[in-house]
Amino acid sequence: MINWDAISAISQLVGSLAVVLSVLYLAVQVHQSTRVARLATQDAAATALRDVTKPLMENAELERIWRVGLEDISALSIEERARFFHASYQFLKAFETIHFHYVYGLMDKELWEGWHGLLRHYIFASGMAHYWKLRPEVFSARFRKFVDSLEPPVDQRTVGTLFK
Repeated sequence: MINWDAISAISQLVGSLAVVLSVLYLAVQVHQSTRVARLATQDAAATALRDVTKPLMENAELERIWRVGLEDISALSIEERARFFHASYQFLKAFETIHFHYVYGLMDKELWEGWHGLLRHYIFASGMAHYWKLRPEVFSARFRKFVDSLEPPVDQRTVGTLFK
């Protein structure tokens, strides 16, 4: 004689195990996808800043404008100041994106600390501070609030002061 209650209980147990295994599999997949997204975001952040700084490395005139403009914007001609402002905008937009990724949990805290430290050195350079004072509205309110909360580093180092 077949015990239908026992068969029903066994099939419910097998079904429950299948659901638990499916949920565990999905959890592993989500974790791996999140990890891949975080790594891609962190790589994109580094690439964005490299894209801003690469022309400075490859073009001596642009490098000079950046270096001098950071510390003494008045030493630049009007045309050079405009170039410095374009570079400052791109530089800070890259940092705004990096900050955005950090706020939304896509940036590793240790990597963020390095970016945060670098930004503190540059945002307080007199030329960059001048740019920031004139153009904060082109950045998100969240990023403006963050930048305005920063404290200057004890020993400020930018490419304009690093080798003095």
